[in-house]
Amino acid sequence: MDSKMVGAINMAFVRFSQTLLTPCLSGMKRYYCQNSWFRVVWLLPIVLLASCAIGPDYARPRIDIADNFRMTETEGQSLANLPWWELLHDEELRRLINQALLENKDLKQAVASVEELQARLNIARMDFLPKMDVSANAPAAGKLGGFAPPGFPSSFNYFGQTTLNWELDIWGRIRRSNEAARADLLAREENRRAVVLTLVSGVAQSYFDLLQFDMQLDIARHALFSWEESVAISRAQLQEGVISRLDLDQFEAERANAVARVAELKRSMIQKENELSVLLGRNPVSIARGRSLTEQLIPPEVPAGLPSELLQRRPDILQAEQTLAAATARIGVAKAERFPKISLTGFLGVASPSLSNLLLSNSKFGVGGIGLAGPLLNAQSLGFEQRAAEARARQALAQYEQTILVAFREVEDALVAIRTASDQRKAQQEQVEALRSALRVADLRYQGGITSYVDVLLAKRTLFDAEFALMATHRLHLVSIVQLYKALGGGWMPG
Repeated sequence: MDSKMVGAINMAFVRFSQTLLTPCLSGMKRYYCQNSWFRVVWLLPIVLLASCAIGPDYARPRIDIADNFRMTETEGQSLANLPWWELLHDEELRRLINQALLENKDLKQAVASVEELQARLNIARMDFLPKMDVSANAPAAGKLGGFAPPGFPSSFNYFGQTTLNWELDIWGRIRRSNEAARADLLAREENRRAVVLTLVSGVAQSYFDLLQFDMQLDIARHALFSWEESVAISRAQLQEGVISRLDLDQFEAERANAVARVAELKRSMIQKENELSVLLGRNPVSIARGRSLTEQLIPPEVPAGLPSELLQRRPDILQAEQTLAAATARIGVAKAERFPKISLTGFLGVASPSLSNLLLSNSKFGVGGIGLAGPLLNAQSLGFEQRAAEARARQALAQYEQTILVAFREVEDALVAIRTASDQRKAQQEQVEALRSALRVADLRYQGGITSYVDVLLAKRTLFDAEFALMATHRLHLVSIVQLYKALGGGWMPG
């Protein structure tokens, strides 16, 4: 609605107020308005029937999405339909997740935030009801210089009164405000669900990191023990003149590398335990383990389901949509602020110069009527406020569309990671087995005097790196499944 029409409506209501309220104002001295209630009763149904909620009604934006995910290999029910406790089979991991859901501080904050928005919605709903205030007064001691409350011959009166103000939601300002408050609450609820899903996936990923460090630490310690044996043998051979000092230096360098790797893994392990402890809502402690990394069950198939399910399931998308709905409703609030506000007003009370006569019938007074308030000098600023609300809605729309794009990217990234991690893990497992065989052959050739110990050194070093890489890929495969589960909004149904 343009500013010309707003101005015309404002002028019409000024004329309306002059016609309807002037008789009421002239009769205030007698504490009532002759014929005013008849006019109100006659006019109120017409006004309410004609009332409407101005501003745009929210509708979900149309989003073009593909029929299937790009990296989908299998069809079927989405992996996200499983609750997390059916996806993760390690009992110790389940226990840790349950503790995190009870004690995590971010989740407690999110829950309290939802409760705050529920209270704010209830506050917004109260705007539909009349507002009533009660006041009382006793005469002040001394003189007040002729000051007297309105409607009383003297300030020295005992009086008590109840005032009423009931805004008629002609333009839908209160209704749009309630729409915005409800959308804010739903957005905050989706944020809570997102925190839960992030928490579950975060605990699982940190746990798998710990299992990777455990396996790699075992490999590093085994390699360190092997290099210490090699250094001891090499020193004896150097004294006998069998090898040169260069060979011994190489063995000692490999041993030192293994020592450094062990120290690095210990540091990473303790820091990861500290990180996981914070997710569990407690001070840093040692974390118990269940199954080893290679004993974790990997689903043979991980169907992603339909892309359209993301719009119905993923919490951050639903949160962004509710934020857009709230911003759309606030456009109507800003528009309604530019129109005159009509309210039923009145007050009822008793007054008397003496407290003993306060409740007598002739001490009662009351006035009722229609209140009218509209913008005048601030009309232009209210127009800018409407423009600001419209700009915020466009921002929310862009954020909603961006959230969907990021969601599809995360699903596709997780799908390709699962596919490639599976192939990579199988290839690296074959590599490790081949290198173990090569180490055995190199050691036998060295024992037979066919080759130097350099071949054994190279075989050990290569096997050490390959075993490290295999554990990292095994962890990547598990984490990719968890990331896909999170990207799909897993474990949560709409609403």
